[in-house]
Amino acid sequence: MIIAGLTGSIGMGKSTTAAMFIERGVPVHDADAVVHALYEGEAADKIEAEFPGTVTNGRVDRSMLAKHVVGKPEAMKKLESIVHPLVAAKRDEFLATHRKNEEPLVILDIPLLFETGGDSLVDWIIVVTASAETQRQRVLSRPDMNPEKFEAILARQVPDSEKRKRADFLIDTDQGMEAAHHQVQHIIAELHQAGKSV
Repeated sequence: MIIAGLTGSIGMGKSTTAAMFIERGVPVHDADAVVHALYEGEAADKIEAEFPGTVTNGRVDRSMLAKHVVGKPEAMKKLESIVHPLVAAKRDEFLATHRKNEEPLVILDIPLLFETGGDSLVDWIIVVTASAETQRQRVLSRPDMNPEKFEAILARQVPDSEKRKRADFLIDTDQGMEAAHHQVQHIIAELHQAGKSV
C-alpha cells in the first residue's frame, strides 16, 4: 500500500484537492476533521481538565481554547500532548483498515506535515500551492480572519517555497479547478504505477 502525504499552507486549496482524491475513490485521512471530532468527543474532558472553562456542552469552544494557547508555547505544547496521540491512534487505525483491505493507495491529509514530522510516515509528498497573492486574497476573504491572525498562522507553518522543494508532486491551484483535477488524476496514475513497480 502506498501512503502519500497531502499538505499545503493555509489558503492554498488543500481541502478542495483532498475532495478530488476522494471523488476518485482514494481513501483520505483528514487530520483536521479528526481533531474536530475529538474536540466533540474523547479529547473534550482532557482539555477541560488542563484548560478549565474551554468546554461547553461536552464540546471544546475553539475561541475559548485559543485564548489559553495562542502565543503561549508552553500551553500549546500541553494541548498538543493531549491531542496528537489521539490523532495518531485514529491515523494508525485508518492505515491498518486499508492495509487489511489491500487498498493500493491512501492519502494522509496533514496540514502541518513537515512541522509535526508527519513526512516520515509517508512514501510520497504532494504539496498544494498557489501564489502568495492568491493565498492572501483567499484567506483574508474568510469571515473570521484578519491580517494579524493570518501572519500568526503563517509564522507557525513551513514556508510554501520550502514545501515546494520537499514535494514529490505539486498541485498548483492558481491554474483553476479543472487544471487541479487533471493534476490529481495524473498523480493517482503515477502513484499506482509506482506501487506496481515496488
